[in-house]
Amino acid sequence: MRIGQSTDIHRLVEGRRLVLGGVEIASDLGLLGHSDADALTHALAEAILGALALGDLGKWFPDTDPKWEGVDSQVILREVARMMDERGYRIGNADCLVMIERPKMAPHIQKMRENFASALSCGIDQISVKATRGEGLGFVGERKGVQAFAVVLLEEK
Repeated sequence: MRIGQSTDIHRLVEGRRLVLGGVEIASDLGLLGHSDADALTHALAEAILGALALGDLGKWFPDTDPKWEGVDSQVILREVARMMDERGYRIGNADCLVMIERPKMAPHIQKMRENFASALSCGIDQISVKATRGEGLGFVGERKGVQAFAVVLLEEK
């Protein structure tokens, strides 16, 4: 077994889409980044890379490469899943948390879990997604950004 963990932060700005867990969510603010800036998917993908001792997302999907500009982060997660599979591992379970003041995430959690399970070729019961607010405190609470965390357990196939 291998364990990986990661976090990702993206700034909230006007004029960008809000995509988290592969779900586009109606919001007056979206996430700034080279790709679709899906902080939740980035945290999960990087936790898998960490468990495999393969470095970080920037190594494999650099923001200096035009190939990844505006890319759907689910594409990145599927590529990381391929790397995991090639090395003889599969998801044991993943526990993900997104910190965002608003909009509320509860209506979108199930679809996020489905997206992750599909990309990682595992059961939805192996994927946990949770959300919490900043309660008006810090950059999350002041709606300046979003932070996401992920922990994964990989098992040998």
